[in-house]
Amino acid sequence: MARKDLLKNLLGAQPPSPAPSAPPRPTKGAIGAVSQSIADLRNRSVIEVPPDMIDHAGLRDRMDEDPDGIAALADSMREYGQQVPVMLRHSPNVEGRYEIVYGRRRVAAMKLLGQPVKAMVRQLNDRDLVIAQGQENAARKDLSFIEKANFARKMRDGGFERKVICDALHIDKTLISRMLSIADGIPPALLDAIGAAPGIGRDRWLTLATRVKDMDVQSLVAAATGANSDARFDAVLAHVTAKPKSTPKPSLTGADGHPLGDVSRSARATTLTFSRDKAAGFDDWLIANMDEIHRNWLASREG
Repeated sequence: MARKDLLKNLLGAQPPSPAPSAPPRPTKGAIGAVSQSIADLRNRSVIEVPPDMIDHAGLRDRMDEDPDGIAALADSMREYGQQVPVMLRHSPNVEGRYEIVYGRRRVAAMKLLGQPVKAMVRQLNDRDLVIAQGQENAARKDLSFIEKANFARKMRDGGFERKVICDALHIDKTLISRMLSIADGIPPALLDAIGAAPGIGRDRWLTLATRVKDMDVQSLVAAATGANSDARFDAVLAHVTAKPKSTPKPSLTGADGHPLGDVSRSARATTLTFSRDKAAGFDDWLIANMDEIHRNWLASREG
């Protein structure tokens, strides 16, 4: 009997409860370092992306389109290949598409060639995107002063805090404030008309910003003429700093063509000044007959 009960108990026994799963191992020590290294390698990996799958994003940094420069860059890449990858992020709006963080000129050149773009891809939000774009800009030697100042203005107008702008451009608050004051002093239409002006530094832009205040923008844009952006800047600065041509002072002349005196005008008065010697009494006669002269003038107006 005991034997049957033993078999029954064995046959009807419930399987043992599974052992509780072990908690995930903390990513510390050697294993954590290896995991982090793998993640870093993945972030640094370069992929090839068709250029027609890449869209623009962030803020426009360059003021000149420079199609000739893009064509020259494409010629160089045709011969030597794309040596430096661009940075992209996954599009937050369209699945499978990418957006440029930096490297727009390289993307444009590879698009001309119809070749895939070598790129590093990052997961970035809008704030991180403009910071990365700004840091790349700050490290580049070919962006002009006004392009950097205008980029700072766009970041501010986009709602980014002053600290973010400083971090993006690696510039302290004092210099950022000076750059913004200059960028704010130049009307956007005039900036577009002049262009990047790579040979023009902060002091000359400051001079222009102080001179164009309250001036007609259309006349300033019309003055921006020249073969390149530096020349256009010089033309506008010359336009706003030129001394107005002096108007010859009108004079009073007699019937014989000889001068009798001078005329001075202001917004509120016109003054006739006779030379006593040259007028030879005409001034006294004019005073005595002013009422009749004025009467004749009124009659001529009514007629």
